[in-house]
Amino acid sequence: MPAAYIIANVRVTNPQQYEEYKKFSSAAFLAHGVEVLARGGQVEVLEGDWTPDRMVLLKFPSTAAARAFYDSPEYSRARQAREGAALMRMVILDGI
Repeated sequence: MPAAYIIANVRVTNPQQYEEYKKFSSAAFLAHGVEVLARGGQVEVLEGDWTPDRMVLLKFPSTAAARAFYDSPEYSRARQAREGAALMRMVILDGI
């Protein structure tokens, strides 16, 4: 079974409130055994007119595990804490 990844591009609009999201999302990562590969590091655009914000890359053992994490009560609490604090773009990407 191939791994799956969640890739997120986050534009933080309320840094203080976003700290609450980070607290709850970190707890959700631990509860679901998420492997955090990148979270808020330096980004360098190599091609195109993309202007990325805060980038996050998470690894899961499968697409089903990624979806289960996203739909979980733990991450739902984090999403609720994030409302009004950030603009989120997030996808699940199947690995090979």
